[in-house]
Amino acid sequence: MVSQTEFSLEPQSRGFHLITEEVVRKLPQLPQVGLLHLFIKHTSAALSINENADPDVLTDLGAVFDRLVKERESYYLHTMEGPDDMPSHVKSTIVGADITIPICNHKLNMGIWQGIYLCEFRNSATSRHVVATVIG
Repeated sequence: MVSQTEFSLEPQSRGFHLITEEVVRKLPQLPQVGLLHLFIKHTSAALSINENADPDVLTDLGAVFDRLVKERESYYLHTMEGPDDMPSHVKSTIVGADITIPICNHKLNMGIWQGIYLCEFRNSATSRHVVATVIG
């Protein structure tokens, strides 16, 4: 069985946002065993799996990415959409547009400290669109 659904995520401010529960609510009934593949349809945001317990991790991730990929660099050519746009593309390339999670007993089979994150790299983003494919 393969099913696919597309849904929107609530707009978020720049940063890393735990969205596990929002994603699970939007999924069809999960199979006994399988895989969930999530793909974000944007080039200035990403999806990641990371620590879901200590909110300092989210703040630190944002700080690290902002130091790795700075705004307003003189060598950027793509600047028409604002100073955060080109850095957003670079950051989303580093993190990636998709994740795959195993399904076991009709639930996502992640570690106890893992959660699904929307990595929002724009200062003023709109809702983000995700394609969820369930294989099982």
